[in-house]
Amino acid sequence: MGRWGFFVTIEGIEGSGKSTLAKGLYELLKEKGFPVLLTCEPGGTGAGEKIREILLFSKEKLSPYTELFLFLASRKEHVEKKILPALREGKIVICDRFDDSTIAYQGFGRELPLRILKRINKIVTCGLKPSLTFLLDIDPEEGLRRIERRDRIEEEELEFHQRVREGFLSIAKRAKKRVIVIDAKKEKKEILKIAFEKLLQRLKEKRKYISLIKSL
Repeated sequence: MGRWGFFVTIEGIEGSGKSTLAKGLYELLKEKGFPVLLTCEPGGTGAGEKIREILLFSKEKLSPYTELFLFLASRKEHVEKKILPALREGKIVICDRFDDSTIAYQGFGRELPLRILKRINKIVTCGLKPSLTFLLDIDPEEGLRRIERRDRIEEEELEFHQRVREGFLSIAKRAKKRVIVIDAKKEKKEILKIAFEKLLQRLKEKRKYISLIKSL
């Protein structure tokens, strides 16, 4: 258990810059010598990537529950085959989206029952929760303007994305210690700087990777 790593997730609506921040944190941590893994949802495994293709690019209209179960199937594979093994090896895992997205998108966006979603999520993740989450917050109209080619979910009506944003902000309000909200309108370098400093601070509090941190 002494080698157990540190689980970081990046959340936010479409066009908020999650993937850019996730990649930036990964590259910076790797450069500084930290053991780190970068992954994403949906996807992260062979089966997960096939599910991702259906979820994001299928021409068929999926029911809200079909969409939910596909996301959860991808997450189950992801947790068991990639995230947990990396954490057991003592790595910092940087994940672009995790279970907060289910609450925001399928709960607030699709308006499925939150209590059911939370119970199923707990089963699928084996009770795993992020140690730290960065929520990149931006107005949905601005976020969508940043996207050139939209996938199936990005093409949803504006009201859907507004509900999703409300969902993320609701999660952040209830989980203030875990979730750090960052204004996604800031410059990319500034966002990365804020996130990296907050991450180092949290690692110090947990007394993890102390020798590496001292060498910075």
